[in-house]
Amino acid sequence: MSTSTPTAAPARTPRRVALASAIGTTIEWYDFYLYATATALVFNQLFFPSISPTAGTLAAFATYAAGFGARPIGAVIAGHLGDRLGRRTVLVGALVLMGTATTLIGLLPSFATIGVAAPVLLVVLRILQGLAVGGEWAGAAILAVEHAPPRRRGFFGSFTQLGSPAGMLLATGLFFLVRTAVGDEAFVDFWWRLPFLASAVLVIVGLVIRLRISDAPEFTALREQGKVSRLPVVEVFRAAPREVLLTTGLRLSQIALFVLITTYGLTYIASEIGRSSSAGLIAVVISSALGLATTPLWAILSDRIGRRIPYLLGAVGGTVTLLLFFLAVGTGSTWLVVLAVVLAINVTHDAMYGPQAAWFAELFDVRVRYSGASLGYGIGSVIAGGFAPLVAAAVVGATGSFWLVVVIFAGVSVLTILSAVFARETAFDDSV
Repeated sequence: MSTSTPTAAPARTPRRVALASAIGTTIEWYDFYLYATATALVFNQLFFPSISPTAGTLAAFATYAAGFGARPIGAVIAGHLGDRLGRRTVLVGALVLMGTATTLIGLLPSFATIGVAAPVLLVVLRILQGLAVGGEWAGAAILAVEHAPPRRRGFFGSFTQLGSPAGMLLATGLFFLVRTAVGDEAFVDFWWRLPFLASAVLVIVGLVIRLRISDAPEFTALREQGKVSRLPVVEVFRAAPREVLLTTGLRLSQIALFVLITTYGLTYIASEIGRSSSAGLIAVVISSALGLATTPLWAILSDRIGRRIPYLLGAVGGTVTLLLFFLAVGTGSTWLVVLAVVLAINVTHDAMYGPQAAWFAELFDVRVRYSGASLGYGIGSVIAGGFAPLVAAAVVGATGSFWLVVVIFAGVSVLTILSAVFARETAFDDSV
């Protein structure tokens, strides 16, 4: 009796925490990706109607970039609080902030109703979203990884990563269903708001789940002994600047590929095939559904052969699959577009994204883990993720061709490749 109880509890705890991480990040990413999808489909018409279509698209993507710009700030705030007060406390706050901002976007009047105040308020709410997601990912990833058994940290960490395809699936799927049900005109006039308003219900569900989990024993012991860092953000730059730089580099190619395909790609498809085409939404829905399987599969592989090899495969192959995407759109074939998106997202992107949570967490000591992982993730996000759609739209608008976009992305991928080569292999280190 006395020997069976202790062995059963640890087996349940990692699964419970991993599931809570997956559900919480799904809700966070649902909110964040709603904005990305709306940016590509309706925001240029609703909030920037008085300028040319090209300028409106650029302005809409600039507000999208503002959310990424806020991520490092959210990472600093969340990292400080998460390394001092605890991971769960910060995650609850991030979820409330994200849900509130998303619901308010759904209630926001358009330019036609309140004029220039509409895009200004849109940017403010997008920044709040960026602050929330900047503090969300690292906390959820660290909770899952710190509760995981040795040699299975990649798998349990990947539950955090499942929030991205699951959130994208929910956001894009709901947009697709509502748009199909009501038609393009009614969708732009009002019904685009419904997916944003649904966030209020999802946040309540997320809070109930998150309030039932606790911090990992290693962090709890550190806090009880009074050994938490006073200034974790300062300490991580002093003690682990190399790791911050490397995690930033590891993030670049992964996030750039993702937003180019799933955000700018929708706009590019609309311009090349036609605004009424659903090829982009269908492709993103299918790849997001597949991502629920491919993300943990790549993570499991990284537990067996190491984090570096899958990551290098994804970073090297990303340029090829991005090029295939642009060529597929040029054919006008929906199914070729779907195939290209699946190759880009489920093969090359997920090869990087699956092991990412574990690798980022493992590279930092527990005292500064939240701060370090948040900073690398957040800085990489703003550099490559926030500006990728804006740069792509500007380049294609100026040159009329996608080739320079592919070349720029290849340069970004080189930085990720170098980071993967120089980052410490942590998969087989049981002392992490």
